Amino acid sequence: MTRSHDPAALPCPLWRRLTALVYDLLAVVAIVMVVGLLCQLATGGQLVAAGTHPAIAWWYQPLQGLVVGAYFVISWLRGGQTLGMRPWRIRVVAADGGKLRPGQALRRVVVAALPLLLLALAPPLGLRVAIWATLVGWALWFAPALVDRRRRAIHDLAAGTEIRQI
Repeated sequence: MTRSHDPAALPCPLWRRLTALVYDLLAVVAIVMVVGLLCQLATGGQLVAAGTHPAIAWWYQPLQGLVVGAYFVISWLRGGQTLGMRPWRIRVVAADGGKLRPGQALRRVVVAALPLLLLALAPPLGLRVAIWATLVGWALWFAPALVDRRRRAIHDLAAGTEIRQI
């Protein structure tokens, strides 16, 4: 039995998982850029409609969300680690220490992404307010990890998962 499946394995400190998340941000930016390029090529450069009010195709942001979500879900299901988690030697596991089930991985990514809905505040309140609201939302999402003995964040609690050191 590997240490990642050992129920006594150490929970991951919050600073370590946030650092891994910064690493994953680099992977996400690369994914978004590649999807953006492919969409521009597929639309003949018409992804963004020019005019007095430029508009992005209605399907583009949902597509980006699906692709980025798939990166996380597939990574978690194929070994419990994203690219950012590997150098920090941490892994997401089910609460019992086993591998994530597809439903858990999907629930985890959806709940983790919920603060992104605060970006909808941008039209009425401005982009700066919407970005700060989203960052505060994520801070609140991770706050339970500061006091929970197993260092679980909201999305871990919702999905029945935790991050452990390996």
